Amino acid sequence: MIYLDYQATTPLAPEAREAMLRWLDGPGGEGFGNPHSAHRMGRMARAAVEHARDQVAALMPPGGRVIFTSGATEAINLAIRGTRGEGKVAVSAIEHAAVLDTAEGAHVLKVDGEGLCDPAQDLAARTRLVAVMQVNNEIGTIQPTLDWHRKAKAAGALFLCDAVQACGKLPVTLADMIAVSAHKFHGPKGVGALWVRNGVELTEVQTGGGQEHGLRSGTVSPALVAGMGAAAALAKERMTADRAHIEALWDRVGELFGDWELNGSASARWFGNLNIRKDGLDVARLMSDCREVMFSAGSACASGSGRPSHVLKAIGLSDAEARNSIRLGFGRYTTMDEIDEAAAMINAAADAQ
Repeated sequence: MIYLDYQATTPLAPEAREAMLRWLDGPGGEGFGNPHSAHRMGRMARAAVEHARDQVAALMPPGGRVIFTSGATEAINLAIRGTRGEGKVAVSAIEHAAVLDTAEGAHVLKVDGEGLCDPAQDLAARTRLVAVMQVNNEIGTIQPTLDWHRKAKAAGALFLCDAVQACGKLPVTLADMIAVSAHKFHGPKGVGALWVRNGVELTEVQTGGGQEHGLRSGTVSPALVAGMGAAAALAKERMTADRAHIEALWDRVGELFGDWELNGSASARWFGNLNIRKDGLDVARLMSDCREVMFSAGSACASGSGRPSHVLKAIGLSDAEARNSIRLGFGRYTTMDEIDEAAAMINAAADAQ
């Protein structure tokens, strides 16, 4: 099988797996302690959690704290619901459902045909929070988040950035709050984080034992956060090399899919995301005919809904064009041979329709 769905999830890095194993030890081992316990095993587990916290923080801007969560969805919920106050929330039209559904009734910021959200557009009066993602999960567009951060500050609002598709791949933008997920940069599933700038006050949205700075109750998993920390450290170390490898793959897929239409910007994008379309394409049939290639008909979170992608609709595509689109995602462990083989299968199947 050839895996080309890196926006949905990434392969677990061997280094992350190795970091996790010690903290999964059962009877006879010392790694299964509760990091909130005061005894020796608890303190050992706690030290592992804090080491991972430092590793994740190293990918973030200076001057903030990392709060571990079950993933980016929980982090986004904490950011939006934990900053209650007067005023509206403003969100880009192509945010992930975790933002759009949590900020129900928000002022929606438009995007252009390339999927870019122009900071020149007006915010609603008394905006309290602006949410614009750094890299879109469906079409790969990189947003001008630094400009949106400045605009939010000028309006007296907080700026939240969903950096799920950027973290570990690009320098993370400046923001007041940043949501990330470990399994999008070769860490384990089930763990993520909300980075919160010093001075930003949040209220808890779930009650319990008051773990994680009193904001996210529940026992922290040393194994999951150790895996996330190791993946973060590896991503920081390999960022330049990974990016060069992915851009080389991008150049190749551009040649192999040259007769397809690109969705999203050709330049302001993360080059590990190729969202393309072909008129009259039956995507369900294509996926059935190419079962050895793992790719997506859209965002993994919405691909089973039967509805056209809200992202593709927001950039001006018709329902038919949105349904004629596929997304190929590649990254650190993808080889050039896999790209060649997958393209040959996909193009042959598409031409046969």
